[in-house]
Amino acid sequence: MPNKTNQHILFIFKTASRLILKLTETTAFKQFNIKYHFAPIPLCPNALPFSDEYFECLMRYNTQPFLHATGSSKMGPAKDQTAVVDPELRVYGISGLRVADASIMPTQVSGNTHAPTVMIGEKAAELIKKFWSNKLFYE
Repeated sequence: MPNKTNQHILFIFKTASRLILKLTETTAFKQFNIKYHFAPIPLCPNALPFSDEYFECLMRYNTQPFLHATGSSKMGPAKDQTAVVDPELRVYGISGLRVADASIMPTQVSGNTHAPTVMIGEKAAELIKKFWSNKLFYE
């Protein structure tokens, strides 16, 4: 059974979608021939355009992390052929290069990626300071 938070989010999404539909009816939007694009959703082929069922299905089917991409430079052990960086954020096979952003996350986190990305940056700063302090101390 859906919880109240999910129901509230669905309500907000449907309300916002209906507001967008109303905006497309304004003179400013009509001037540029701006229209809400209807695309059938494979998981809900019988949903009527712009119905509650359509918007709910759209939200469940077509949510994507457009601005929070992860995993393109996966961190993992050397034996993992899909890994790009080691646990110290160094790129395998390239000396002097580290990756310190959300791309090292092997999988998408369930929440926003901001806090984990900040943590990755903080960890990178520690690793780099440690590397250079040891290097300067011993040379």
